Amino acid sequence: MSHYVKFTYQRACTDIAHFDALTELNACRRKLLQQRLIGLDANGIGFGNLSVRDGVSGNFYITGSATGVLPELMPTDCVRVVAFDFAKNWLCYEGAAIPSSESLTHAAIYKSNPTICAVIHCHDSVLWQTHLDRVPTTSKAIAYGTPEMAYEIMRLFTVSDVRSREIFVMAGHEGGIVTFGKNLEDAFDVVMRERRESSPCI
Repeated sequence: MSHYVKFTYQRACTDIAHFDALTELNACRRKLLQQRLIGLDANGIGFGNLSVRDGVSGNFYITGSATGVLPELMPTDCVRVVAFDFAKNWLCYEGAAIPSSESLTHAAIYKSNPTICAVIHCHDSVLWQTHLDRVPTTSKAIAYGTPEMAYEIMRLFTVSDVRSREIFVMAGHEGGIVTFGKNLEDAFDVVMRERRESSPCI
């Protein structure tokens, strides 16, 4: 059990095959690493995670826990989420890695909108500060990676313009920004667009 993972998880099988979206995932991660939107924090703790929906199903591939600093991911660094239950704070997956601590967050986004096929969770303190409560924002009282966060995200999808903005701020997770789109390139473009608008010199 990872110290940072707040849900219980069950491994359905130890292996996942190479999946087509891994190339797209690694390409996006290289850009995020270059922009320091994912990586290692000052305490040596990895941050940031990405996921892609597995076809038309509710399943998705997500980067494993503590993989933020890795320059390139192999299938063994990712997992395929095949079932989840917010009420039970539980997740079932395939793969050798430990699921990202934000797996339920990604699950809530995919559950809220079936047209979303990719999600990025990154950290940017400046973007976080400038966008806090100016774009859809989760409650400061809610911690990352919890069922409460999953429910809060689904609430945002019903009461805010998060669908069209394709971004939200995690008020209770300092620096935490989430973007999404029909693919990872779109989700990355949202991050960069918002950074340019908040700081024209970037």
